[in-house]
Amino acid sequence: MKIREVASGLAFPEGPVALDDGSILLVEIARGTLTRVAPDGRVSVVAELGGGPNGAAIGPDGACYVCNNGGFRWHRDPVHGLRPVGQPDDYSGGRIERVDLATGRFERLYDAVDGHPLRGPNDLVFDAAGGMWFSDLGKVRPRDRDQGGVYYARADGSRIREAAYPVLMANGVGLSPDGATLYVAETESARLWAFDVTAPGELAKRPFPSPHGGRLVHGAGGYRRFDSLAVDALGNVCVATLIEGGITVVSPDGRYVTHVPMPDLYTTNLCFGGPDLRTAYVTLSGTGKLVAVDWPVPGLALNFAR
Repeated sequence: MKIREVASGLAFPEGPVALDDGSILLVEIARGTLTRVAPDGRVSVVAELGGGPNGAAIGPDGACYVCNNGGFRWHRDPVHGLRPVGQPDDYSGGRIERVDLATGRFERLYDAVDGHPLRGPNDLVFDAAGGMWFSDLGKVRPRDRDQGGVYYARADGSRIREAAYPVLMANGVGLSPDGATLYVAETESARLWAFDVTAPGELAKRPFPSPHGGRLVHGAGGYRRFDSLAVDALGNVCVATLIEGGITVVSPDGRYVTHVPMPDLYTTNLCFGGPDLRTAYVTLSGTGKLVAVDWPVPGLALNFAR
């Protein structure tokens, strides 16, 4: 599989979103920005959000919605590049932000649920009803860490609710083609979970021994960590995989698993774009690159993509 470099010199890119004009929106977590990469590779800042913008998605009103984790401490490795290493001294709190793409103006929609502060919002996906499912990874400190969770919120800022808790470092989230299944990737355990969606914001819960009501789809062996994800048109779940460096592709029933290697231990996210959604745009965050590869299966068209 040939890898084409689209842009380089990015400050830990994540959250790619393919737009109809051929450009890619993404966040630069270490720079604190929502950034646009033009088809010719030119990079421009859309909004300076601060903190740690992480996941991004286009909402029903055409604005870009961003999970902001509040920031990281950073370590630069001479071999593997930049990587996050926990909660920073200037941590600014987790929140969900809405960005007007025409003006770059942004507003904070949510920073708590049921009186509990959001700690490290990470990834999000919109359902057909216009609501967003999003994950909260939590934050890591030298002697302790937060519990993660999965939440559902309206795009107008009027309602937010807890959907699944606790989830060990909840990271990537995505919906099946029919919208009836929510997938959630756990970072530290490298597990992929599935939840049955019964209504907007409502999940059916499996009993114990499920730790949160989800069904285990796949648990990766060895030392690897799961990051953000995308779903293809056949319903396969494509999970960016840290340490192993690449994309782990899991069938909906978990029976078939393949791995597409990438040249970066911090392969963090992907989206589908281009003609017929057959191009995978992948963030190689440690080395600060956005790359593109031809994908054998079309990606799933997202709700409200533009």
